[in-house]
Amino acid sequence: MSIEQLSDSTQDYLKAIWLAQEWSDEQITATSIAQRVGVTLSTTSDALRRLRRSGLIDHAPYGSIELTETGRVHAIDMVRRHRLLETFLVQALGYTWDQVHDEAEVLEHAISDFMVDKIAEYLGHPNRDPHGDPIPSADGSVERLTAISLTNLGVGVQASVERISDDDPALLQYFASQGVAHGTIVELAEGAPFSDTVTLVAPDAQLTLGPAAVDAVWVTPVVTEV
Repeated sequence: MSIEQLSDSTQDYLKAIWLAQEWSDEQITATSIAQRVGVTLSTTSDALRRLRRSGLIDHAPYGSIELTETGRVHAIDMVRRHRLLETFLVQALGYTWDQVHDEAEVLEHAISDFMVDKIAEYLGHPNRDPHGDPIPSADGSVERLTAISLTNLGVGVQASVERISDDDPALLQYFASQGVAHGTIVELAEGAPFSDTVTLVAPDAQLTLGPAAVDAVWVTPVVTEV
């Protein structure tokens, strides 16, 4: 069965399951998938049962949700479509990086495999989307970044921004306005005492960030030559 033969709902669930494990080692539960897809837990539970019967996931009661090999192939296909579309919207149509997620969510279900390949060819087969997330290749391979959460970056350590989560468009707008994007060199400094904040030192700005903003950023420490 090709990805185009799956329902939009099935495509969404498979992609959500794959995305849930891309940047986290936590157990994937029905609750976490319901939150990611934006539906009720009962609706998600019904959908997961259908996916299991179709051989797309393994899900034992109270166990973690795992994609089967077939499910993984389809999930990565959807991730590739989404991230190529986001990149196309930015590079070819002039969208800003906070505008592309919702558009790609709609378009990814409508385009053909042929169009996906044509978009990749037009863009020069990019390997990262506007937010820094890896774009799976046509053969299904995905670059595994060695980035760490900004939360785990030591104070005073310089790092390159690898990706910024696209979950919150307003946060993306803020980072863009401060000149922080994929590839920006930043450094973490202590925030104000008792504030639960940190200071992100960027080339052209100093940003005061709370926990939600810090959790959205992934970086690679810069190795300095001795």
